[in-house]
Order: sequence, then C-alpha cells, then structure tokens
Amino acid sequence: MDTHIPERISDFVDNGEFDCEMIYVESEHSAISAAIGSSACGVRSYTASASQGLALMHEILHITSGMRLPIVMNVANRALSAPINIWNDHQDSMSARDTGWIQLYVESAQEAVDTTIMAFKIAENHDVMLPVMVCLDGFTLSHVFEPVDIPDQKVVDQFLPKYVPVFKLDPKAPVTMGPIGYPDVFMKFKKQQQEAFDASFDVIKKVNSEFGEKFTRVYGDGLIESYMLNDAKYVFVGLGTICGTARVVIDEMRKKGKKVGMMKLKSFRPFPEKEVVEALKGADAVAVFDRCMSFGQKGPVFSEIEAAFNSLSKKPVLHSFIAGLGGADVKLDHIEHALDKIKGEKESTSEWLV
Repeated sequence: MDTHIPERISDFVDNGEFDCEMIYVESEHSAISAAIGSSACGVRSYTASASQGLALMHEILHITSGMRLPIVMNVANRALSAPINIWNDHQDSMSARDTGWIQLYVESAQEAVDTTIMAFKIAENHDVMLPVMVCLDGFTLSHVFEPVDIPDQKVVDQFLPKYVPVFKLDPKAPVTMGPIGYPDVFMKFKKQQQEAFDASFDVIKKVNSEFGEKFTRVYGDGLIESYMLNDAKYVFVGLGTICGTARVVIDEMRKKGKKVGMMKLKSFRPFPEKEVVEALKGADAVAVFDRCMSFGQKGPVFSEIEAAFNSLSKKPVLHSFIAGLGGADVKLDHIEHALDKIKGEKESTSEWLV
C-alpha cells in the first residue's frame, strides 16, 4: 500500500475516530483480495496502493471489476522498475487501464479528498457497480503537507448515505459470486461491464454536480475541466499535478496576449470522447502531455485523443509530449516550449522532454 494512507487510517482506528475494521495483510495481492471479501459481504470497502504494489494486484483487479464490487482505491502514482525508481509518473495506473476500473485523476490534495468521497457514490450507484481508482501523483501529493478543507462528517453522511449493496454473501439468502463463465455466457458478462461504463458518464457528472451543491466545490463537469479555453487557439492537455504548473504558464502567456488554454482530463476511464472533442475542436493545435509511455506507440492519453478525432474532417493538429517520467520535473519552460512549438507545426509531432 502507499504507506502514509494506511498508517493514518490505522491511527484513526486506534484513536477511536474511525468506526471500521482494518484488515492487516502481507501484500497488495492480499489487500485487494481481502477487500473483495469484505465488499462481497455487503460492506463499504477501501484500500490504497502504488507502483509495484498495484502491479502485484493486477490479476485481482480484473476479478474485482468482473464481480461488480464497488471498491474504492487511492493510487499514489509512482514509476515501475526497472531501473529502480520510487518517484512519480503514471505508468502504474495506466498499465491497469483495461482492468475494468473507473480511473479518476486529481490535481491537488483537496481534489483527492473530494474525489475519494465522490468515488464511493459513483461506484455504489446501482447503474454502475464498478470499482474506482482515485489517482494522485506520488510524492507530489502523497508525501507533502497541504491545507485542505475536511468536510464535516454529518454533511458527508447526507451526501453519501449508508451503502446498500445490490447483492451480498448471506447464508440466509445464498448467492453464487464469481462462478465459471463458459464461452456461451462470458461475453454477456463483459458486455454488462461495458454498459456500466456507458452509464457511468452521466453518474460521474451528476455526482460532481451534487457535490458542488453540497460543498461548493466542483471539478469541471467531473470528466474534464476547462481553463481559459473559450477563445484558445493553442491548448495544453494533461492530468494530475502537471495541470497546476500549466495554469501558471497559461496565466503568464495570456498576459502577453497569447491565446492559450488548458483541458484537464479528470476521467481517463471512462474516456469522455464526446466532451474532449467538444472542448478541443475550436483549437488550432493541441499539446498532449503524457507522464507515462505505451511502448511501441505514443503516450496513452495522446492515443485516446487522436482516436477521438479520427472520424472528423476538421480537427486540431495534435502533438504528443512525453515528460516527467520517474519523477523528473516538468518545469514551466517545458510547458511554455510545447505551447510555443505547436504554433509553427502543421503536422503532428512527438517529443520527449528529457
């Protein structure tokens, strides 16, 4: 697990501040397996992980989503070895993008707190019933102190009511969970998972809006967030803390009269293709920053956005930038360089900012 999160939860439990049962296990593989057991018994369940630990969970991630268990997990994004590296990039969660989990990425500690609360309401919606990863940049968010507004428990309870499972393991009403799926039915189960992802678009938006009404904070529409995008001709796209750096650059470039803006991608799964196209279609060029690689291809966020525009005749020129791997600093001048460079390019380009 990401160390600080279970340590603090353990403190809360030991101090009598948190009424929950904490299960101590020997590995991340065991952690997610234990969460499956508790969730299957009808209990709201949570865990946390990062990097190699998330990779160790991999086979069980598919089981979690296939069993339609609404577990929430914070992932403190960190690089995968080799070489050995414990600092931030998004390779760990992006490597799990096809495991059937909703993936939401956050920019700040406040957004991490808020999104984790929202994640339970999204996951537990009876039209969704899918596990959710709330991804926060390792060290940049997970190992620093930042002032946040911790919502009052009574208000959270009003927003997030008691969990009512669709089904659960109960000897008084026996059910079978996770049985063998023969070829004549297996695809039907997978289709149901896809239909749940399709339903999750509206649920994510609705929960984000409801959270705003209750707590006066919203994050775009819950799927994407726009920044100075209305008249922007050159647009930065990213996810996570890099977007905070981009805001500073965009503010400075705007003072110089440059029409630049940002689209922050909050939801990577489900991928909000319609919203992305609508947000970016008016731009001349777009710089997509990936903090990971899909080896043998460009960055995964870039590839998704490129695919979203494939069927359109009029579209911005898309440019791929790989930056910040293994905790490398993404500096102000990296983002300014990218936004300046794409102004003169008529065809897509790809660049590593090393």
